Amino acid sequence: MPIVQIDMIEGRTVEQKRELAKKVTEVICETASCPAEAVTIVIRDAAKHDIAKAGILMSDK
Repeated sequence: MPIVQIDMIEGRTVEQKRELAKKVTEVICETASCPAEAVTIVIRDAAKHDIAKAGILMSDK
């Protein structure tokens, strides 16, 4: 049972997340030879002030 966690900066619409979940599920099913019902995807949104890259908050860029 594949479980995928996707962390990204907030701002995507529900429709974008729906399409992302659909396409990721399709690829996992193809490569892992499993039914779609076995795939779980968790999408977590984070504010720019909650993510830093190279020691700099994304909100400070």
